Amino acid sequence: MVNLVEFGRIFLSYGLLLLIIVAVCAVAVFIGITLAKKKNAKKAAAAEAENVKDNV
Repeated sequence: MVNLVEFGRIFLSYGLLLLIIVAVCAVAVFIGITLAKKKNAKKAAAAEAENVKDNV
């Protein structure tokens, strides 16, 4: 019985560690997507400004 309780405790400990790692990865992906969108928007605005300048 003691071994089963110890196994359950260790299993839950690793489960909690897995959840923490997944949460950190999710935050990193969210930040990466946000930064990529900002970068792409900035490039698109610069290209649009260049097109407007060339057409004048």
